[in-house]
Amino acid sequence: MKIGLIQQANTADKCNNLSRLQQSITRCAAEGAELIVLQELHNSLYFCQSEDANVFDLAETIPGPSTKLFGSLAKQLNVVLVLSLFEKRAPGLFHNTAVVIERDGSVAGKYRKMHIPDDPAYYEKFYFTPGDLGFQPIETSVGKLGVLVCWDQWYPEAARLMAMRGAELLIYPTAIGWESSDTDDERQRQREAWMTVQRGHAVANGLPVIAVNRVGHEEDPSSLTNGISFWGSSFVSGPQGELIAVLSDKEEEIRVVTVDKTRTENVRRWWPFFRDRRIDAYDGLTKRFLL
Repeated sequence: MKIGLIQQANTADKCNNLSRLQQSITRCAAEGAELIVLQELHNSLYFCQSEDANVFDLAETIPGPSTKLFGSLAKQLNVVLVLSLFEKRAPGLFHNTAVVIERDGSVAGKYRKMHIPDDPAYYEKFYFTPGDLGFQPIETSVGKLGVLVCWDQWYPEAARLMAMRGAELLIYPTAIGWESSDTDDERQRQREAWMTVQRGHAVANGLPVIAVNRVGHEEDPSSLTNGISFWGSSFVSGPQGELIAVLSDKEEEIRVVTVDKTRTENVRRWWPFFRDRRIDAYDGLTKRFLL
């Protein structure tokens, strides 16, 4: 299967962001992509660097304007799209939500981000209610997609549950980068840890992993920090953790990558981790901490 990755540097001009995304989706489709993945919160700047109640005006319903716009494009191009939207579920109730659009333009399913960070420059708990849809793969014409979002990347439990429910791919729309005070060595450690943990999910579950990150510098609206330099580095990993493609850590980039989904069957025969799991001994995983 051919998968399109769109790594974009966003601006404050939402219309411009959307226009460039549509052009990139069209280009991926022209190169044969059947599935196209966009980065986290792709319509706007990453607004979670500060807490501002006016930002809730950016949120939209699902279905809504974005699903209509991208649904029409998906139908025109005969592709499956993975979107990442700021969802308004009800007055005062908002989610960070990934939406999968089927080839016919319909909403195939959605996933609400389960793990919500709250760190300097990543004040997501102010904006997002934790997801309540669980870890359920989304059925599409290109397979069962295990869609998760950004901070979920660090949790092997989330990847495992998606795999146990039959996901054929793990997909992570993402917004992660460096703070200006980080040293070069620290930046390298962070980026490599981010890639390593996700490649570990690929290995542990015998599944390809697709991670699409934003890129470029975005100012902090509060001026309390020097903003975030998103490190790009979107990548595709095979089911043994092998890197099939890695995009730039500084520049916008579009890439269409071929993934062989049939390798999962062979890899799981060679490394039968699901067979050998000691499911009788994992009760402690439902606890916060064990002494």
